[in-house]
Amino acid sequence: MGHGSSGLRRLVHEAARFGAVGGAGLLVNLGVFNLVRHLTDLPVVRASVVATVVAIVFNYVGFRYFTYRDRDKSRRTKEMSLFLLFSAAGLVIENGVLYTATYGFGWDGPLQSNVFKFLGIGIATLFRFWSYRTWVFRALPGRTAVAGPESLPGTTARKPKARQRA
Repeated sequence: MGHGSSGLRRLVHEAARFGAVGGAGLLVNLGVFNLVRHLTDLPVVRASVVATVVAIVFNYVGFRYFTYRDRDKSRRTKEMSLFLLFSAAGLVIENGVLYTATYGFGWDGPLQSNVFKFLGIGIATLFRFWSYRTWVFRALPGRTAVAGPESLPGTTARKPKARQRA
């Protein structure tokens, strides 16, 4: 296979790992959102912001130690700062959709709130995937995925297959 198809394969695997962490983060986000709405008197968007912050923390751990475990770890302070910056932008996108639906159109029933929360998460996720892989969890130049000291317990690195010549 050529370099292009191996690059596409890596991107597909990365997107799948991002999706696994993001899917779990989605459940955390929606679960906390509905729990806060049910147990408190917080307005809908404030409850959503609380849930988004909890999901951001959950997702950072998943992204750093699962999705992007093979990425550059030498700039943790910068990585964390950029992650928080892009996560905050995602928070604004996500909750801006909910705010617009709730206060702009008056769609504030429980089902409507969950639909627009979910829609906002989807739009923000596209932005986050691009920004995290481009700016936050940067690939090391000329390096393939290897297991490092921060790999998940019980996992090992796969060695790249040697290219066969025809």
